[in-house]
Amino acid sequence: MVERVAVGGVRGGRGDDGTNRRARLALSYATGDGPATVFVKAVDPAHRDLVRLTSGLFHEPRLFASGVSLPLEHPRVYAAVIDEPGEDFLLVMEDLTARGADPRDATRPLTPAQAISGVRGLGRMHGKYWDQRVHTEPALHWLEPFVPWDGMEIAPLPSALESLGDQAPPEVHALTMQRLIEDVWKPYIHSLTRAPQTLLHGDPHIGNTYLTTDGQVGFLDWQVARRGNWSLDLGYFLQGALTTDDRRAAEPELLEHYRDALELPADELPSMDEIRLRYRASVAHGLTLWLATASAGELWQRPDIALALAQRYSAAYTDLDTAGAIALLDR
Repeated sequence: MVERVAVGGVRGGRGDDGTNRRARLALSYATGDGPATVFVKAVDPAHRDLVRLTSGLFHEPRLFASGVSLPLEHPRVYAAVIDEPGEDFLLVMEDLTARGADPRDATRPLTPAQAISGVRGLGRMHGKYWDQRVHTEPALHWLEPFVPWDGMEIAPLPSALESLGDQAPPEVHALTMQRLIEDVWKPYIHSLTRAPQTLLHGDPHIGNTYLTTDGQVGFLDWQVARRGNWSLDLGYFLQGALTTDDRRAAEPELLEHYRDALELPADELPSMDEIRLRYRASVAHGLTLWLATASAGELWQRPDIALALAQRYSAAYTDLDTAGAIALLDR
């Protein structure tokens, strides 16, 4: 039986807004008891069109309102309210700082040992909704496929490449924005619905992660939740969460951890060759998004964060021969 409580007072204000309005609120209770603080999130009208274009307005509240099980570390959500006519929503979730969680970003990368938790969490979730499971889960009937969106072609790529300098390999400097979008990003994104699909977080870069006091990697900001091939989540997380040297050293072991965590029947379990191929191709997404973000200066992200991630995905693009992997996927 769920205990009902009545909030008696709310203190706080706007917090660190990004593409949404966000605030930490302190609560007092007229009856019952509950968390002393909560974190709330709603649509920022100034970014409504951008959010609608790139990630959809209601995917995160729909996910948490659906009641589906997410077998990985994530914030507890107390309420998810959607106002479709007003194009707004309200999420009331736990204040992660109240349990000592440590939000991370590109300037504070994970160690390979820490990344194991994130890789295995994604594997558990992907395995739970693998292939037909994501299509037949009634609570996910609203889930859309991951498809390309328009708008990134206007990003001034030369400014990002100039800022990266020799931190980006020659193969990346040779790209134009048109080639990056049409020959790298879109072919990879189209491949996501031509292979086994699952529930995707959709945006698990390190800035959407936190570390708990017992060393678990958690994932927040599920606004880009979609269905598509597992490789997008795995590559986008791993290639940006580690330094380039750590990724190069730990990649084979981490891919094995992912496959093991899927816990699929033998006839559904992808081979290591397939995992490596699709993982290699997945660099296309992180590279495109963070070169576009880095080209925008301070508009969408702190420049030091955007450049750090653009550098890591640029190195991975060459290390993993992403162009060659995408060509193999297209066969």
